[in-house]
Amino acid sequence: MKFRPLHDRVVIRRAEGDTKSKGGIIIPDNAKEKPQEGEVIAVGTGARDESGLLIVPDVKAGDFILFGKWSGTEVKIGGEDLLIMKEADILGIIDKTVAAKQAA
Repeated sequence: MKFRPLHDRVVIRRAEGDTKSKGGIIIPDNAKEKPQEGEVIAVGTGARDESGLLIVPDVKAGDFILFGKWSGTEVKIGGEDLLIMKEADILGIIDKTVAAKQAA
C-alpha cells in the first residue's frame, strides 16, 4: 500500500525500544517506554505561508529523527504501526554516521 501525507505532515516508523534494562532485567512490552526516535518513511509536499509560497520540508525519507514524547497520531498502514505528525513536532535530525563513529 502506498501512502503519501499531505502538506507538512510526515510518516514515521518508531525505533525499536530496549527489551532489557541496564541491569539485565527483561522489560515486558506493556511496561516499555516508547522511544522518541524514528525513521522518516514519507514526507508531504510542504506547507504554504501567508503569501501562498510553498515551504519545503527540512526532513526527507530515510532521515532518523527525534520527536516529542506525545507527538503524532498512531496509525496502522499496511499492517505496520506508524506515526503521522506535523514537521513542527520534530525536534531534530539524528546523524547516524557521527553516532556510529563516536561509539567505535
